[in-house]
Amino acid sequence: MKTCKQCQVQFEIIDWDRYFYKMMEVTEPTLCPACRQQRRLAWANQINLYKRKCDGTGKDIISIYAQDSPYKAYHQAYFNSDKWDAAEYGRDVDFSRPFFEQLHELSLEVPRPALQTAYEFNENSDYTNHGGYLKNCYMLFDSDFDWDCMYGLGVNKSKNCMDNYRLKECELCYECVDCVKCYGLFYSQDCDNCSDSAFLKNCIGVRNSFMCSNLKNKEYHIFNKPYDKETYKKLVKSLSKHSELVRYFADWDDFKVKFPQKYMHGVQNENVLGDYVVYSKDSDYCFDSMEMRDCKYFARCFGEAKDCMDCDECGEKIERIYESNLCGYNENNVRFSFQCFHQARDLTYCLDSFYCQDSFGCVGLRRKKYCILNKQYSKEEYEQLVPKIIEHMKTTGEWGEFPPVKYATFAYNETVAQEYYPLSKQDVLDKGWKWRDEDKKEHQPATAQVPDDSADADASICNELLACEDCGRNYKIVEQELNFYKAQGLTIPKKCFYCRHKRRFDLRNPRELYDRKCDKCGVDIKTTYSNERPEKIYCEPCYQESLS
Repeated sequence: MKTCKQCQVQFEIIDWDRYFYKMMEVTEPTLCPACRQQRRLAWANQINLYKRKCDGTGKDIISIYAQDSPYKAYHQAYFNSDKWDAAEYGRDVDFSRPFFEQLHELSLEVPRPALQTAYEFNENSDYTNHGGYLKNCYMLFDSDFDWDCMYGLGVNKSKNCMDNYRLKECELCYECVDCVKCYGLFYSQDCDNCSDSAFLKNCIGVRNSFMCSNLKNKEYHIFNKPYDKETYKKLVKSLSKHSELVRYFADWDDFKVKFPQKYMHGVQNENVLGDYVVYSKDSDYCFDSMEMRDCKYFARCFGEAKDCMDCDECGEKIERIYESNLCGYNENNVRFSFQCFHQARDLTYCLDSFYCQDSFGCVGLRRKKYCILNKQYSKEEYEQLVPKIIEHMKTTGEWGEFPPVKYATFAYNETVAQEYYPLSKQDVLDKGWKWRDEDKKEHQPATAQVPDDSADADASICNELLACEDCGRNYKIVEQELNFYKAQGLTIPKKCFYCRHKRRFDLRNPRELYDRKCDKCGVDIKTTYSNERPEKIYCEPCYQESLS
């Protein structure tokens, strides 16, 4: 057992961990798994977009870096062009100073890509991040292969979907969370192959139903009981009114908690601990991931990872990745790095570097090899200097640690860390981290009110400035969005995107495992449902037996 130097909680290091650290040639961590993840996530801005100027061309662009950010940002096309070379910023290592200070100074000078998208394969999808192969998409994040989708995170291979969190192969879905192969589904969660329904939970193959949970292959059901077609259609038509939705949500929260929940969301796993994990083997404390082998403390693995630990949003044929965030695509032996993609090999402490190998402490490099602080070396020089840097970092207490949050590129409340490890402004400042205050210009009085019934709204609402009923932040309705609400008979939202996103986020369980027993057979289980939760939690066999 070790004591975390940040939160003082004790955490365990087992033999497998030590084998992994030896393989990666790193020291044992000084922070617990949660604090390590918080530190990594504090570097990642996923959903906050800003208008600014490209520092290379002077043109207006959309970026994850605000105009007043100290970091330079290039439009992706310019960043990947031959009009500049990050190696021009190369510098010598100063052994009289901590290495992280020098890496931070370099990061302030070298331009970054304004967004992280497959921009060359996107069409009319400027307001997106961490996504690719998108067409006519807006405010969509961590998403790929989508068409006419808006306001979502983790939406993949879907069409005409809006306001969702984690969808795959869906169409015409609205306010859904963790649903697969669904059509015309609204306000639902954890559903597979369901259609033309609203307020479903844990349903499979359900059609034309309303307010149902834990059903399988049913049609025209309301509150899990069969109803006539006319009653169902009457209920669905009332979804366009806010006054009706308030009552529905109250009824829904009371109803769905009565049904047992499976201890873990996942299929085709072998010896796996975590939640929302599929097609994986021998992996512990992993979440929202697929196709892992021998991994630990991994979140958002998007495919084919082996022998990895302490990673977030990495994947696609990767092996031996440690303490890294946003890395992937045929990569091997990457340590303590952030936003490094495409065939990376043997990278350590690198940021925003692509197609690079054998580099240490570099920023914004492309197709380089044997570089340190962006300076080019010969193979022999590189192999002699890197061990000296590591020994120096050991004396400063830096080696084996991801760069600290005080050097992070974004303010803490701009990052994914604020979602999973929320802190107040004062708490953030007390830690010596950065905080970004909201722009007062985004909190102006509304010029119009959202009507109770979307049928009463016309195109003029797209010219109005609206104010979120929760946080007061301004937002607008775009034409494509209004057409969706009217065509599907849905209300126009009274909350901004960020508050709607948080509401969906809060529907999912935290990334924390608890020891408890199956509420039916008493077998020991590890689950993201704490013992204080009101739901009944079943093991896999008991849960399958309970489905109607």
